[in-house]
Amino acid sequence: MSDNNIEPGSAPAPHNTLLAPLRRVRGVLIVSIILCLCIMFLGLPLWFRAPLIIVILVGTVWAAAVAEDEEAASKPVKKEPRNEMAGVTGERLADMLSDPMIVFDHQGTVLFANASALEAFQSLEKGTALYLRFRAPEMHALIQGVIADGEPRSIDYFERVPIDRWYKALVKVLRNAQGKPELFVLLFRDQSETRRIDRMRSDFIANASHELRTPLASLLGFIETLQGPARNDAAARDRFLEIMQKQAERMSRLIDDLLSLSRLEMRAHLAVNECVDMTAVLNHVADTLTPLADGLGIAIERQLPDHPVEVTGARDELIQVFQNLVENACKYGQGGKRVIVKLGEEESETASEAVASVQDFGPGIAAEHLPRLTERFYRIDVETSRARKGTGLGLAIVKHVLARHRGRLVVRSQLGEGSTFTVRLPRRK
Repeated sequence: MSDNNIEPGSAPAPHNTLLAPLRRVRGVLIVSIILCLCIMFLGLPLWFRAPLIIVILVGTVWAAAVAEDEEAASKPVKKEPRNEMAGVTGERLADMLSDPMIVFDHQGTVLFANASALEAFQSLEKGTALYLRFRAPEMHALIQGVIADGEPRSIDYFERVPIDRWYKALVKVLRNAQGKPELFVLLFRDQSETRRIDRMRSDFIANASHELRTPLASLLGFIETLQGPARNDAAARDRFLEIMQKQAERMSRLIDDLLSLSRLEMRAHLAVNECVDMTAVLNHVADTLTPLADGLGIAIERQLPDHPVEVTGARDELIQVFQNLVENACKYGQGGKRVIVKLGEEESETASEAVASVQDFGPGIAAEHLPRLTERFYRIDVETSRARKGTGLGLAIVKHVLARHRGRLVVRSQLGEGSTFTVRLPRRK
């Protein structure tokens, strides 16, 4: 038995397509046939019947044509789906990656390198051999190993040119339809910042331990002496107790600065919203440190406006910043006999800033030391710093406070002429 059902998606029969418009006007067609029959049997003259029948037939054909046009217009037009990925190539996507990426073949020839790779590795070009660009033995072993067995692997890789960078180099395998290695992708993930932070953390722990161990060893030594040979020596006991007090004060200052730095790091993500008058802050700092400056033979000169200069911040933290800067200027700039504390305001198209500076006229700082001044425990002269009761953490604290306040520290120094430490803070809107 045959099946007359039309399968979904199959084309309709041709006669169905031709008769479809007539079905839509079948009422008009029936009326037209009846009219034609009536005209033929009414006995009208031939010259009248013939044109009338022709008009009726033409009208019927016209009605069928209109119905066909309406049917065609009612059918939904099938639109081709828009290809959103048209024009997006693998090369364009790879160039958007911040990590260097290199594609190479079984001979170690570079087939593609993204923009980050071309920027990071000089002399790297398409068609060159990886072995010629990366000459480190560990890199050769990485490339040869993955080509030999097709297994992904990674190494830590150090690149010196154009600047020192640490990378995690990983090789991935692109396989063909049969599962065999066809191409290889070499990726470099920059680990330089992570390593720098790890090194700073290790250095910090080592330096903090050393700074605490030195006065602690001194205290233990004097205690042992006082318990033994100097037990009954009053003069020695008084001298040793004075030294012990200084060492204990040094430990106390160091612990205070460590705790202060820790608190700043814990609050680094918290916004500051207090209205702070920088004129009042600098006057307070100058008043507080005047006795210290007088004892060192230093005059603190103030060049401050009479009106408030307001910033958004934490008043106590900003006082700590300028106490560190002014105290350093007094201690390390003694040859100049004066320290200038200045405050001004600067306007530009993009920013409105309060600009405060502390200037000394001491021996100055060599250029090679300037980039490292805000590192923890970094000292230009260790013995001089300790003799002047420095912990090596003051400028690190300054850096953390200014980072929280969206401020900047600019240091300018000339050997034999002195140094100027300038703090720029956004003004309160």
